[in-house]
Amino acid sequence: MGDEEKRNRAITARRQHLKSVMLQIAATELEKEEGRREAEKQNYLSEHCPPLHIPGSVSEVQELCRQLHAKIDAAEEEKYDMEVRVQKSSKELEDMNQKLFDLRGKFKRPPLRRVRMSADAMLKALLGSKHKVCMDLRANLKQVKKEDTEKERDLRDVGDWRKNIEEKSGMEGRKKMFESES
Repeated sequence: MGDEEKRNRAITARRQHLKSVMLQIAATELEKEEGRREAEKQNYLSEHCPPLHIPGSVSEVQELCRQLHAKIDAAEEEKYDMEVRVQKSSKELEDMNQKLFDLRGKFKRPPLRRVRMSADAMLKALLGSKHKVCMDLRANLKQVKKEDTEKERDLRDVGDWRKNIEEKSGMEGRKKMFESES
């Protein structure tokens, strides 16, 4: 067990040493990269932005302002052209994606939202505000007269059931029942 323990310690120590060496190399590479970026930035600024010399007379200052405005206009035109190109390419990408979905036969269903709208409001939205259409469905229904059936008439004629039972109770009531049946 002693040899095994020493071996494990040596392996972990070697791993730690390798990690520390790798971290040192990565840190030096990051410093070099940062220095390179700073140098590129300085080169770009010196190339595209010459140092500003403010002239003493008013006419020279006006000329400088005109030059600066011309440069600003050129930069704005370039920016606008690039934006148009980006919009055009994104539109082409969307069209190609749509064609791809069409060719595959898989259609992406848009999420539908519930709309709570009355029939009048829906017709007004479809036809516009010029047409006034009333969609009162109940007004168009026909009124139906209720016809009395024989059963309903009998029930109305019978009236109160207690009176009916009292009349039929006893022998007199049974006589009435037989007489009414025949």
